[in-house]
Amino acid sequence: MANTASAQKRIRQTARRTARNRSAMSRLRTFVKKVENAIRSGATEEARAALNALKPELMRAASKGLVHRNLVARKLSRLSRRVRATEAG
Repeated sequence: MANTASAQKRIRQTARRTARNRSAMSRLRTFVKKVENAIRSGATEEARAALNALKPELMRAASKGLVHRNLVARKLSRLSRRVRATEAG
């Protein structure tokens, strides 16, 4: 157990930060799932709208250090390619 006041404060800060990060990651995964479900169902307009809603969420997560910027680029690239494939097919 923490013996100093500063160690106890770090534990409190870590708990708050962990809860915030867990919530943000869950929100991010929900946005990604909406895009994937729309692609799977073949709803082109819905998929495009979900992708447009996902973009700023991913950018915000990267700017806050929640996810790496390369992960954002990779996810957006792959998902937008899949959305374009539903439009073509």
